[in-house]
Amino acid sequence: MSEPLGARLLPKHFSLVREIAEKGQLSLAASALALTQPAASRMLAEIERLVGVSVFHRTPKGMEPTEVGHAIARRAQTLLEEIREAAREIEAIRRGHAGTVRVGAVTGGAVGYVVPAMQALKEEAEAVDIHVDVAPSDQLVNGLIAGHHDFILGRLPSGFDVRHFDVIGLRIEEVKLLVHHTHPFADTADLSVFDLVHFPWVMQAPGAPVRRAVENVFIANGAPIPPNIINTTSLLVMIALLSSSNAIAPMSREVSDLLCHDARIAGLKTLDMRQLIEVEPYHLITLKGKRMSTIALRLKDFVLTEFRERGRM
Repeated sequence: MSEPLGARLLPKHFSLVREIAEKGQLSLAASALALTQPAASRMLAEIERLVGVSVFHRTPKGMEPTEVGHAIARRAQTLLEEIREAAREIEAIRRGHAGTVRVGAVTGGAVGYVVPAMQALKEEAEAVDIHVDVAPSDQLVNGLIAGHHDFILGRLPSGFDVRHFDVIGLRIEEVKLLVHHTHPFADTADLSVFDLVHFPWVMQAPGAPVRRAVENVFIANGAPIPPNIINTTSLLVMIALLSSSNAIAPMSREVSDLLCHDARIAGLKTLDMRQLIEVEPYHLITLKGKRMSTIALRLKDFVLTEFRERGRM
């Protein structure tokens, strides 16, 4: 079975037909393509043999494309531009100036480190396509194993063999307690967890690292765990509940700083707590032996730079 016509016509064929159609002379087209006229003539004969019909009419005034010639010339511009664009994209990817990178992170890591790293990368490579997933660590690690992420900022849950991963850096996640600015304790200093037991709380589900950190502070101080808790992973739901009630929501310091930066946006404040609340550290984690693209390595380097500049490596 013979090859289809599309597999036999080459980019050089399209280039020649386009040049002849534009210039009307074989000699001018050959010169534009740095070909000798005999070589261009042989190529045109090859094209006409492949398509099975004449591509140009020879007239006293020059060469005029046939209907088939017009079709090839019309398609040539798009085809050749796509080839040039592909070459530019390949070169940009090779140099680390384009491509796709997928990263997963816990909320504090995403806000505190991935966002500034993305901004730094975009200053170098505007065309890079970045995907960021924010999720609990167990989901992130499963996504890393499945190939959905190039790297993650998270914790290795129990049940995963650390020998299968490269674990870099260490970041302690500090927790702040957020309330609406109208909360009774919004302007009170040196609060104890005992002061907060009887307020409603909005937290992630039991077992989530931030929630465990809060519960551990209550336990360490001999205070009862608040009985009135709404469970949600949605930051928007948390903000809505804080804005419409006296609820308290624990969030990573990076997120609380973002939400409280301009009180006019959400009207939120952090409580002045006597006890420091910290979550177990998270890390930059990659799958051992996995080769990352140049652009993924660049984003990883920017994240590690953020780690080093904040002194937690």
